[in-house]
Amino acid sequence: MAAGGKTPLRIAGLIARSFINSKLTPLFVAASLLLGAFAIWKTPREEEPQIVVPMLDVFVQMPGASPAEVEQRASIPMERLLREVPGVEYVYSISQPGMSLLVVRFYVGTKEEDAIIKTYNKLYSNFDRIPQGVSQPLIKVRSIDDVPIMALTLWGKNYDSYQLRQIAGELENQLKQLDNVSETKIIGGLPRQVRVTLDTQKLAAYGMMPGAVVAQLQQANARGDAGSFARDNQQFAVEAGRFLGTANDLQQIVVGVRQGRPVYLRDVAASIADGPAEPEDYVLYANGAAANGPVRGDYPAVTITLAKRKGTNATDITQAAEKKIESLRGYLLPPDLNVTVTRNYGETAKDKSDELLKHLLIATLSVTLLIALALGWRESGVVLIAIPVTLALTLFIFYFFGYTLNRVTLFALIFSIGILVDDAIVVVENIVRHFRMPANCGRNLSAIAVEAVDEVGNPTILATFAVIAAILPMAFVRGLMGPYMRPIPVGASAAMLFSLIVAFIVSPWSALRLLRHYAERVTNEHEPEGWTTRLYRRIMDPLVAHARRRWLFLGSMVVLLLLACSLVAFKLVKVKMLPFDNKSEFQLIVDMPNGATLEQTTRVAQELGQYLGKQPEVVNYQIYAGTSGPYNFNGLVRHYFLRHGANQADIQVNLQNVHQRSAQSHEIAKRLRPDLVEIGNKYGARLKLAEVPPGPPVLETLVAEV
Repeated sequence: MAAGGKTPLRIAGLIARSFINSKLTPLFVAASLLLGAFAIWKTPREEEPQIVVPMLDVFVQMPGASPAEVEQRASIPMERLLREVPGVEYVYSISQPGMSLLVVRFYVGTKEEDAIIKTYNKLYSNFDRIPQGVSQPLIKVRSIDDVPIMALTLWGKNYDSYQLRQIAGELENQLKQLDNVSETKIIGGLPRQVRVTLDTQKLAAYGMMPGAVVAQLQQANARGDAGSFARDNQQFAVEAGRFLGTANDLQQIVVGVRQGRPVYLRDVAASIADGPAEPEDYVLYANGAAANGPVRGDYPAVTITLAKRKGTNATDITQAAEKKIESLRGYLLPPDLNVTVTRNYGETAKDKSDELLKHLLIATLSVTLLIALALGWRESGVVLIAIPVTLALTLFIFYFFGYTLNRVTLFALIFSIGILVDDAIVVVENIVRHFRMPANCGRNLSAIAVEAVDEVGNPTILATFAVIAAILPMAFVRGLMGPYMRPIPVGASAAMLFSLIVAFIVSPWSALRLLRHYAERVTNEHEPEGWTTRLYRRIMDPLVAHARRRWLFLGSMVVLLLLACSLVAFKLVKVKMLPFDNKSEFQLIVDMPNGATLEQTTRVAQELGQYLGKQPEVVNYQIYAGTSGPYNFNGLVRHYFLRHGANQADIQVNLQNVHQRSAQSHEIAKRLRPDLVEIGNKYGARLKLAEVPPGPPVLETLVAEV
């Protein structure tokens, strides 16, 4: 006991006494809010959390070998080598005629640089073991930042694939100059090509073989440094040769000598055509039933994709790209050419983060209103100060640790509001109770508030750390779900710690200024109980006084708990890791039978597209036949970007904005799947309707390792 019989203040009381009348407290509030505003402004916005899962693709060529030979001579030996690399979790191999692909996935959280170095060291130190006929491995690193955040589709009534490809090439060069754009790619279109058709009779007349002509063309299409010379006190560099640019350049190439006279390419060629290459794929664009405008039917198209650098803001990049396109109208882009944004993850990330921030504000105001109804509007004012300060500090922690603003981090904040207000409520309620006590009539209000905080300080600290102990273990979950869901335990734990600090620093300071009217009305008599207290007594007194009623109440709680658990056993409720997300896109993967031509695959994809275009929620769709469309995170893991066969096609379907339709994207996909499968069965096509998963993607729905 201290002098005078008073108990010495504990840590909560000491903190409250230091800050209750300090001029630093309002500065702390202002600084916290400014840090939160800075975090919202500077933190990159993305749809999904950043997951560090190093994944490498290893390609090996073995021309002329069958899949069985590739497997035995290349795939299996490389699998054994790669499994020796520390940190490797899975190795998948795909053996195809003349080629092997190995997918190496490291454990979640492994540093990408370490994974790359270890893989390179293992493979390069074993080059002496490469069998005859097998090429050296080509290693490519895959990460979530490879996923295109934006897709621009060029199409128009008056443009063919060749013209669109030329315009797309110029537009791509402009977009590459934007800040933080890491990779661009052109999908579709016919590139320029000078095609030489040799006349076999003329070749025979000159005694030449096609291979000799090809060798001469390769030699002629070269330019190199031939030395230098000095003249008139200047040094001149000499270059020999030139690159071929036109069909006329090819006609004048000497490909041989006959009877002392040069033989030109025009002498042995049936034709030399400068124009579009032979089609290896088809890309088509079509509007759906929900599109604005009467344009219907599919048109040749070319798609340009943009990926961003790691840690940059997707919203800023996509907005800069849209401004760049507008500035090129009438200069590089003709007025009648349509440039449709068929993917904009920057916009969707901004929409989702803005919507979640709005719900965060709504949740804060709802909690404040509830407290106002239960305790009073002045008490709710104290809590209304505490919540934004706590959330602002938590947002800064997200920024400090490198998290992005996405649906998981913002969900963590919304989830935290329900528990972080407990500390402030306990402190405020106890301060009000002490202000109303007759024994404190006429005493210093600051001392009363400090005693009230000190009285509930230790239980509040214990309750806070108990909640943290219950939430924090979620941060140590392994696998892909670990880093995906980690912002929830990290954010909630940080919010609880900050709420405790705010409850001891800010809440007593604000309560002293907002609740002093209670002390002014205090008399030497106890105030009558409120209606809530009387209601609580009416319920609890019988339970406390009668043992039978207590056991009856506890038994009813057990029965209700068992009934709730039985809902899962009887499948009345579905248990899932994550709910379906309401996306505005999905992808239809089409695999025709082996041997199907590119034209046949395109016709089947067009029939499927015509059905999709009639759906009321479909804004537009793009057909990618013989090539892969812009892939998402799901396609990155499943390697959809390697689809380039003549019997393969992708259909990218874009739906209305979530605010413009009542049906969820998963419901739409379920509704369309039976009819799409029926159309595909007519042609022997296998279809996969790939939705964007609500969480981290997997290689397949079911993967068995034998």
